[in-house]
Parts: sequence; structure tokens; C-alpha cells
Amino acid sequence: MLDQIQLMSVFVAVAEEQGFAAASRRLNMSPPTVTRAIASLEDRLAVKLFNRTTRYVRVTDAGMRYLDDVKRILDDIKLANEAARGVNAAPQGRISITAPVLFGQQYVLPSVLEYLSVHPKTSVNTVFLDRIVNLLEEGYDVGVRIGELSDSSMRAKKVGSVRLALVASPEYLAKNGIPQHFSELERHSLIEVQAGSLNPDWKFVEHGKLINQHVTSRLSVTTNQAGINAAVAGFGITRVISYQVSNELASNKLKFVLEYFEQPALPVNIVHREDRLSSAKVRSFIDLLANNLLNHTALN
Repeated sequence: MLDQIQLMSVFVAVAEEQGFAAASRRLNMSPPTVTRAIASLEDRLAVKLFNRTTRYVRVTDAGMRYLDDVKRILDDIKLANEAARGVNAAPQGRISITAPVLFGQQYVLPSVLEYLSVHPKTSVNTVFLDRIVNLLEEGYDVGVRIGELSDSSMRAKKVGSVRLALVASPEYLAKNGIPQHFSELERHSLIEVQAGSLNPDWKFVEHGKLINQHVTSRLSVTTNQAGINAAVAGFGITRVISYQVSNELASNKLKFVLEYFEQPALPVNIVHREDRLSSAKVRSFIDLLANNLLNHTALN
């Protein structure tokens, strides 16, 4: 006689395969056993879970609601078992990670390489994009988000903060002067970066008020690195997120301007899908990445 968990597993298989024969093949059980299991489950619940004809098997409305609950329960059991095994088991399997392009290249990739070195039974797919990625819909396990989070279905771990700032080369500033107020930007050569989800207007804070400053650029580029390269070459002032130019600031190739009018710092979060428990491979990567980012001077 099948227990409750086994009956639930049979129910999910029949619902997803839309048939008893297909479910029996998937479960490696005899068709009569599958049929008896569903009948037993319906008797226990006193609810009809399937509409059956000679041509098809379809989940009823009550069965559909039950299916959602059962799949969540079975997922929790699977995760709990993984967590228990994970105490002694090394991470293994494939994980997918997404982050903004430059952040991923500079700050995430080193942790990915360390993770792969420490855990030889793992593999990693990295996708670095300058747009907001829906982890659940697009199938990613872990992501890095810069800015305030709006998706409450994700778990988040804050690992630092960065500044949305303006920069220019010392040579440009020596030749053209250092602006003291954002209203003076119209007299300067500006480099506009059209990448990611940032508002094209440049925002400043003055007397506690957020002000949108529309800018007219002499140069417009579609990647952050191109904007940074143009600024380093002395062409003008561009807007960056501070982590993007940490090396250029350290080597005095770029300097901040109009720091007094900057917006509050933006949080950097590691996000992952909302599970009560996460698999060992995901948890171990998040722990490693979080530790590395929390200790990075460009972020903290």
C-alpha cells in the first residue's frame, strides 16, 4: 500500500502526463497500481481529482488547486533531503548566475573561478546583462542586483553599496574647469551612456530634493566601457556607477565631480529564488560570493 507521499507523486505524474499509461511508464509502475493509487487518493480526500474519458485524462478545478499545493510540498521534501545530505556532501551540478556586464566581469567572475576550483563536480553558466533579469522566468539560480529591489519573491543578501556618480579625467578638468553646480554641465562636453535601466536624465539632490537634469551630450555610446574609455581619453564628463571605475580612480585616470549633489548610495544585493531551503550548490556559491564582495573595498 502506498503512503501519502507516494500517492502525491503518482497524482503529479498523472496530472503532468495527462494519462495513466504515460504516468506508469514515467514512474516505472504498473498501470493498475497507478489507477488504484488515484482512486485511493480521491477516496481519502472525498474529491474528484480527474475527469476521465476513453480519450483523455484532465485535472478538475479542485485537482488543479491540489496540484499546486502537492508540487510545493514535494519540492520542500526534495529540498529538505538535499539540505540534509548537503551537510556531508560536496556541491555538485550546474548553476546559472546573472549580473550586470562590468560588475559580472570584474567582481563575480573571480568568485565563479574560485568556486569551480574548490568544487570540481560543479559547472557554472554566467550571463552578464545590463538589464533587470527575472530569475524565475529565465531560469537563473543566483543574480546580482544594483539598486533598490522591487521583486518581493526573491531572497536578498546585501553585500555592499555603490555610488551613481559623474567622473572626468584630470586633463579634461584642468583644461575646462571643475563644475561646482550641476547647472554648469551645459557648458561641458558630456558623454551619455545608453545602457541598462538607468533614466537618461541625470539626477541630483539639492536641499533634500531630487532634481532631474536633462543633459545634451556631445557623445552617446551604448556600453558603459565605451563611456569610461572616452572619459579617460579626456573627451568629457560621463555618468558611471562607482564600481565601474574603481581601477581608473585608483590610478588617477578619472576623478569624481559634483560629489556634493550625488543621490544616496545604491545597495548591492545577491538575490536568489525564494525557497525555504536552497540546494547545497547554490548556498555554497552565495556564501563564497557574499564573503568576497563584503571584503571588497570598492563596495564597502
